[in-house]
Formats: sequence, C-alpha cells, structure tokens
Amino acid sequence: MPLSPENNQIPQTSIIMPAYNSGRWIEASIRSVLAQGDANWELLIVDDGSTDNTAEIIATLEDPRIHYFRHARNMGAAVARNEALRRARGKYIAFLDSDDVWAPNKLEKQIAFMEQNGYDFSYTAYRRTDKSLRISGPRHITRAGMYAFCWPACQTVMYKRERIGLIQISDLRKNNDYAMWLHAIEKADCYLLDEELMYYNKHKGSISDAKIYVLLKWHYRLWRQEMQYSPFMALVYTVINAVSGLYKKIRYISPTPR
Repeated sequence: MPLSPENNQIPQTSIIMPAYNSGRWIEASIRSVLAQGDANWELLIVDDGSTDNTAEIIATLEDPRIHYFRHARNMGAAVARNEALRRARGKYIAFLDSDDVWAPNKLEKQIAFMEQNGYDFSYTAYRRTDKSLRISGPRHITRAGMYAFCWPACQTVMYKRERIGLIQISDLRKNNDYAMWLHAIEKADCYLLDEELMYYNKHKGSISDAKIYVLLKWHYRLWRQEMQYSPFMALVYTVINAVSGLYKKIRYISPTPR
C-alpha cells in the first residue's frame, strides 16, 4: 500500500527505488530526493521483504510524493523494479538504489540536458561516496555500444517513459539493470551528461566485489536468460563485456584528489 495518499497530479519524474534491508542507508537516499531543486516527482519504493528497520525509517519521512509497497518475502531487485515501473506515472523514469544519494540538482540538470538536446535516454557521471574515484563513460552509446558493456550506473539513468515504453525484465538476481538498458537502447541511443550527480556507496557484497569468474557467470546468464541468445552467442557477448570492462577501468575510472 502507498505510505501516503495518492494525488491526482501527474509527476514529471517517477523515481524507482527497490529496497532490501536498507535501514542503514535509506534515509540518506530518500533525503537526497527530498532535497531536489525540481520538486515535481514521485518516489516509488518497493521494500523487497526487508527484515530490518527499513519500513520504520521510511515511515518517519512521510511525504505525499512517496509511495511505499512491501513484498512479504524477498523476490529480488528485478521483480521489485518491474512492480515500480508498472506503477510509474511520470514523463521521465529515473532510478536510485536505497544505499546511494543524488546531488541536489540531479533531476533538474538531467531533464534540462535531455530537453535541450532532444534526448530520450541519458546517464551521468558519478563518484564514490568517499570521493576516491570518479566514473563516467562514452558520451554517446549506440545499440552496439550498449551490447558491448553496461556503461551507465543504474542510479544515474533517466529516460522518457513514452519513448522507451514499459520495461519488464526476467527474474535476474544480478545484472538486472543492464537488462533494462539492453531493452531501452532498442528504442533510443543513450547520452552522457558528464557531471557528477550521484554518489555511489560501495560496501561489502556489492557486485563490484565479486570474483571475475562470478562476474562472467552473471553476464552469461544475462545473455542466455534475458536476451535468449544461443550458448555460443552468449559466450561471445560475455567475452566482449569482459574486455570492455577492462577498457572502462582504464578510460573512464579515475582517482580524484583529496
């Protein structure tokens, strides 16, 4: 059920936030949305069966633009995102994980970037929360480029709902954000706003901590399960992803001065 009453105003942006045992971080994430200069948004939080104090913390931040839904059991981020996307009403769709934060002008800057250039699909640069690394990516991602690698961080992506349509993905426990972009890129190229508008909280258990063979396994499952490619083609794209990932580390990830 929604945490607060629905209103009839159509929001400019629908923000998708899956949450699972996020009590330690989610207040900062939500407050970064509340601090946005562009106030015309709805935040759709799908609590994926949390067993900690996530629900209690969300309840202390009641706002008519926040809508909270809870799963009785953990079903995975893909299922949670699918549900939020089905409920979204905004002109734009944006994503924020429950352990990361946005810069206060993220929404207005990214919407202006898209409107001024006629873009339907975009992402931004970002930094680690400890400000030790800056991460960006290609300025223009075509279909071939997106198939080569998942360049955008989920928390930086925004697209026009009318142009891209309703995205629904299979029950992938990992790489479910990449699955969404592979569908979105079929409708529109993706463009980089090269400003740091998101701060990423790297903590133990994140996908970036996984061993290389585990990462390769998850990529292979993406191409087989979501894209339904043959074993051979799934292996080809898994190798392309691995090589492109090394290129990203060299080209687009850089230390920042303290």
